[in-house]
Amino acid sequence: MTPEIPRPHRDDVLIAATSTLVGLLLWSLGVHSTGTGGTGYRHHLPVWAALVPMLATGGMELLRRTAPNVTLVVGTLAVVADQFTVGSIATVVMFTDLMYAAVVYGKPSMARRLPVTTGLITVVVTIATLAWLRSPQALMIGVLTGIVSFAPALTGATLRNHREAAEAARLRAEQTALLAEMDRTQAVAAERARMARELHDMVANHLSAIAIHSTAALSIDSPATSREALGVIRENSVQGLAEMRRLIGLLREAGAGQEAAPVPSLDGLEALLERARANGTASGLDFVLHDARRRAAPLPAPVELAAYRIVQESLTNALKHAAAGTVAVRVAREDGLLTVAVDSPYGDRPGPRAPGSGAGLVGMHERADLLGGRFTAGPRGPVWQVRAELPAEDGAVPE
Repeated sequence: MTPEIPRPHRDDVLIAATSTLVGLLLWSLGVHSTGTGGTGYRHHLPVWAALVPMLATGGMELLRRTAPNVTLVVGTLAVVADQFTVGSIATVVMFTDLMYAAVVYGKPSMARRLPVTTGLITVVVTIATLAWLRSPQALMIGVLTGIVSFAPALTGATLRNHREAAEAARLRAEQTALLAEMDRTQAVAAERARMARELHDMVANHLSAIAIHSTAALSIDSPATSREALGVIRENSVQGLAEMRRLIGLLREAGAGQEAAPVPSLDGLEALLERARANGTASGLDFVLHDARRRAAPLPAPVELAAYRIVQESLTNALKHAAAGTVAVRVAREDGLLTVAVDSPYGDRPGPRAPGSGAGLVGMHERADLLGGRFTAGPRGPVWQVRAELPAEDGAVPE
């Protein structure tokens, strides 16, 4: 298949047509780059011979963008041939444009070489003409050579460098905007995941107790049992509503740039277990706390919150699924780690149970991973074990 010839650019067609018409007009008026009188090799050819290189150069203007290498070669041959005729100013002017276009639209290697090459040619021509003619007028030949070749090449190189710098700046701006958008998306996703964990951990405990005691009240035909269950349901609904209001207030205050409300800490574990005891009485559950932390150094706030939520979710799961018995919560701090362990009786249990979705285990695992800790949960014999190891030093907690 023959290669498709690229169509000339619209601006190149306009430049070629205008330059050729101006050249023809100057020729018809007898305006040449050299006089027609006198003797010399220029006048061995007829006057119309100046039209040949001029028309060739005008034709090359059509391809100044699409084939800059070809146009430069043909234009150079044409401007050299023009020196053997009476000469055309249009040919020389169009050659300067072809030199400029070769640098701007040509390959990067050509854009680098042409300014250096034309600069050297200008210097060599100046020195050679001075040595040959030994006249100050020889400097004019060097100046004209520089104007025709070196000046357009240097101008083209300057413009190309500016364009490449602008393009590089545009690409950097696009990449920066893309990275910023990716960071924003990741931040939104992380914040949504954090809110989902907080909402689940705060409300699931109360809703599980409400579900268990409402089921008991419906299944056991006893006024005393129903009254006790309704009391527990009311207490958990009020506490759950308070937790929801606290979360909503925290989000509003954080969105308004205000100081966030205090978050739960491990100092509230006793109160957390008291509520669990009240909710677990109907299921035959008891809850004990073994706190072996050293009180000397405070824990990082994210670690305090994560540990509290892991214990809270573990107690919620025990209320939902644990068999009758004792749920043991152990908290210890040593060797730069905070260890949280919750052991629940594992097995079939009588009475009402609340359904589970598995989101709690996922949330606990995510909390430990975000802090660079470890989390495990699963049955071991008659006990369901939850273990979390979290960094207890400020420098060890990821930002």
